[in-house]
Amino acid sequence: MFSAVSFQALPGWQEDDLSQAWPAWLKSCDVLRRKNTEVNWRPVCAQAASVSGRDNQAIRRYFENNFQAYEIRNTAGNDTGLITGYYEPLMNGSLTRTSTYTVPLYAYPKAWRRSKPSPAPTRAELISSGMLNGSEIAWVQDPVAAAFMQIQGSGKIRLEDGRILRLGFAGTNDQPFKSFAQWLLDRKDITRSEATMQGISQWAKRNPDRVESMLNANPRFVFFRELPGNVDPSLGPDGALGVPLTNERSIAVDLQAMPLGAPVFLSTTKAVTGQSLQKLVIAQDTGKAIVGGVRADYYWGSGEAAGEMAGRMKQNGKMWLLLPR
Repeated sequence: MFSAVSFQALPGWQEDDLSQAWPAWLKSCDVLRRKNTEVNWRPVCAQAASVSGRDNQAIRRYFENNFQAYEIRNTAGNDTGLITGYYEPLMNGSLTRTSTYTVPLYAYPKAWRRSKPSPAPTRAELISSGMLNGSEIAWVQDPVAAAFMQIQGSGKIRLEDGRILRLGFAGTNDQPFKSFAQWLLDRKDITRSEATMQGISQWAKRNPDRVESMLNANPRFVFFRELPGNVDPSLGPDGALGVPLTNERSIAVDLQAMPLGAPVFLSTTKAVTGQSLQKLVIAQDTGKAIVGGVRADYYWGSGEAAGEMAGRMKQNGKMWLLLPR
């Protein structure tokens, strides 16, 4: 549900440094100008070529002159929804199993490309059967961190010689996702405030003998593929649009609710501090857990600091979609 509003109605619109969002918007335009979609992006993307990416006021005029802002509401009429965070994990690891690195990350099974079992095995069945033996891409240290990397869908492995191995999403076992945070909550092993990535990791350190049972509570299993090594390490993984995500300027959205690639103005807060977070972001990704109009997953970037922010983010927020006039 969309309602047209003026740009003056967007809290923080005048204060945002739009030049930080501009590279992400140009990446969207690279794709949108080549696609036939319900929204005609070509004129506004052509106009973007004449705007200086360093001139914040010129960028602001570009959006105000060429776009209409629409307040987004959920089907129930609410203008406030859930804003979560995600990131690209960075872990130490090895291409071979060692005494330190014992947790495998797997490529999509070659046999499944010809004939996928139906129903597909659950995570527990895949691990216990040995059918993934030989499909290992890399080995890491922490099984919980590896499981979170599966949830994120991509990540980087810092190898012992300093090289960075970049892994992207390659497929799943077609099982539904079930939250192991909810599994812990149902058993009263953690409190609601501890149901974060950090809280779950701390629980796992205290209960190493129960970690596998917790991980098996989620039957879904994600496989990876090695990405080109010549990718700029400052760029994020490719989102659903097919372009690299931009730290703190890309979001994942429900594609039933808004068009992929579109500019969105987001107003929410940071976890823990409650500090205001109001900025232009670009809808360049999606995910099965992202459902509804006022619902976004905010991409924080890569590594431990980004993971800290993403893992704690479960904030209320509002969103405005920007569409060509």
